[in-house]
Amino acid sequence: MDSSSRTSSGDAFAAFAISVLRLAGHLTSEGDRLAQPSGQTSARWQVLAAARHGNMSVAEAARALGLARQGVQRIADVLKTEDLIDYRENPLHRRAKLIVLTPGGEKVLAEITARQAIWANALGSEIGEERLRQATVLATEIIALFRERGKAAPP
Repeated sequence: MDSSSRTSSGDAFAAFAISVLRLAGHLTSEGDRLAQPSGQTSARWQVLAAARHGNMSVAEAARALGLARQGVQRIADVLKTEDLIDYRENPLHRRAKLIVLTPGGEKVLAEITARQAIWANALGSEIGEERLRQATVLATEIIALFRERGKAAPP
């Protein structure tokens, strides 16, 4: 077999990957649409949601979101200047402050979350709970596989 040829399983994975990438683009656009009435974007919404936990540093939030730490830091700094998040001392790390929501950030996040619930309920109903749960299991398994392979030495 030629090294550029894929098996049928390889073709299936490639088609899946392309579909997921296209889906990610649509989800980002929809997220921007849902966040826009509150003056936010999908990326800023994600950082606000991470700050809601109140026990994450910027680096931890970036890892959880699958984003670059520098990008999350830039967004967090903007949200701080708009008084939507604040930095709190981290008992585990002197320099890596924790991000926390301010009352203004809580209000903005609640607005976006309310719009997202209506949107998710409608789509969930249209697609079906069982199919969505199966898709989530598959995506979660693939993410775990990538994480495991990322820990292994390169081939």
